[in-house]
Amino acid sequence: MDQGIEWLNALSSEEAQERFLSCCGSTNWVRRMTEERPFASAEALLTTAEKIWWSLNQEDWFEAFRSHPKIGEQKAAATISTDAQQWSKQEQSSMSQAASDTRRELAHLNEQYEHKFGYIYIVCATGKSPEEMLSILKRRMDNAPAEELRVAAAEQARITELRLKKLLEQ
Repeated sequence: MDQGIEWLNALSSEEAQERFLSCCGSTNWVRRMTEERPFASAEALLTTAEKIWWSLNQEDWFEAFRSHPKIGEQKAAATISTDAQQWSKQEQSSMSQAASDTRRELAHLNEQYEHKFGYIYIVCATGKSPEEMLSILKRRMDNAPAEELRVAAAEQARITELRLKKLLEQ
């Protein structure tokens, strides 16, 4: 077992819940992840996280989505931990280089997206330029609501996986 898993397994339930909440804003996901401890390996942690995520209902997904700031913004709709704030900032770091017209268009389309689908545009921003995120947003605007919910949930699953890996590195 690697050191990160040993550390995570040794946390109290309350501490584990707080750490998991930094990775995903769904309280049901957090509760179930905490209950699944101890994990035998990082791979087991990631496999369990994904299995639990896909077993949740759409209200749980919406709760997780609310823990993210909109692309180009710093504040999430829900109260989030310091780690989650820091990780969101890192994940969206390319936005600091965005041209003003790209920022404006992203803000405008973020509003349209939220109006159409009922939740914010979720994309795993790590390694993506502002222009890539804008292009992805434009394409996803054409999705049917059910299809888009699955796409957004898959993006949340990617974000959660990256954050779990960061958690183990702390």
